[in-house]
Formats: sequence, structure tokens, C-alpha cells
Amino acid sequence: MSRIQQPLITKDVFQFLENLKKNNSREWFAEHKTEFKELEAGVKGFYTALMNKLKAHDDIEKLKMFRIYRDIRFSKDKTPYKTHFAGSFSRAGQRLRGGYYLRLKPNETFIATGFWEPNKEDLFRIRKEFETDASEIRAIMDKKSFKEIWGEMQGDELKTAPSGFDKDHPNIDLIKRKQFIFVKNFSDKEVMSPNFLTNVDLAFQEIRPYFDLMSDILTTNLNGESLLD
Repeated sequence: MSRIQQPLITKDVFQFLENLKKNNSREWFAEHKTEFKELEAGVKGFYTALMNKLKAHDDIEKLKMFRIYRDIRFSKDKTPYKTHFAGSFSRAGQRLRGGYYLRLKPNETFIATGFWEPNKEDLFRIRKEFETDASEIRAIMDKKSFKEIWGEMQGDELKTAPSGFDKDHPNIDLIKRKQFIFVKNFSDKEVMSPNFLTNVDLAFQEIRPYFDLMSDILTTNLNGESLLD
């Protein structure tokens, strides 16, 4: 039985994006619209294949592919097109928090996951949890296989303790965070490898204990009682 070939991100995709970067105009894009549509279809196929892999180990609600067109109304940069492809995968239901993101760009491809902009209530709840006990989150982040893939937590943070929290608290490094995200970069060679789809999926599988813990935190109070109906 022949092995089913996984969708690939080809050199043509990155070459088109490089050319677009050099010729970021409506006139050039119009002349190459057919080529773009063909490449876009292949890229969407890759994202769809990744979504199907994610669904094997997580409850994914939807895939959102971002448009190539830039909103330039309030930007000083008036170039009309993005020079990358990107898409996000939303987890389903009230109980599941977090999401997955993949951006494809020559020399700047990365995956990201976690919590970009927690609302005020969620941010406070996370901080209170870490004020009480951060042993579980540290155990997840200190796991060797996790560190090898994701490294350290990234994202914006306050310069000092948020209001109501002790600046000398032993978990202040976590408490003062405003974002709780992880990022992994890929070289162009890695992106065009036949193993890229599998490697991205494995990285996202490794983040699952983090999502499980954060989802539990955000759906319970400090006494562990559910906040869901």
C-alpha cells in the first residue's frame, strides 16, 4: 500500500512571497493573481491538514486563514499586501482555552500558542493562581521535552508588580506577566521538509498540558469550584 503523501510548503511559496516583498503593489499583484491563487490553495491545504491532525488530540472549533490584503487605513505603511501566510486554530467550548497559530514567511516562519491578550478578569485570575501556587505551571515549563521545543515563556510584562501584589513574591516573574505565550521558529529548510507538518503537530501536542492547566485555572475559582454553568 502506498503511503499517503502529506501536503508540503514548497519553495514556490516562499519565492512568491519574496517577489511580493520586492514588488508590493496592486499592479504587480494583479499580474500574478493566478499564481497567487494556485499557491494559496496549496497553503490552505496544508493548514487544513494540520487542523485535521490537531483534531486527533484536541477539540478544534475552527481554522481561520488571514487574508493577504493589509488594512492600511490607519497605518503609515501603505504597502497593500502582507508578505506572509498565517492562520489560527481555535479550541472549542467554554472549558477549553488557548489557541494555535502558524505564520509562513521566508526566514521568519514560526508557530505560537498560549494567551495573547487575556481579558482583565482572566488576567487577574491567572495572577491570583500564581500568587497562591505556581508549582504546576513550573513543572510543565521545566519538563525537558517541553523546553527543547518551546524554550521559555514569552510575552509582554509589567516592569514591577501589578496593583495588589507583592513585588517581592517568589512568583513575581509570572505574576507581572500580561501575556503567556510560547513561540517556536523554523528555518526555511525545516518548513520545506516532508516532516514539517508532523513536527508542527508534535510541538502543539507538547503544549497540551499547559493548556489543560490554564483551562482549569480559568474555569474555576481559587477554591477549585467550577465557574461554568
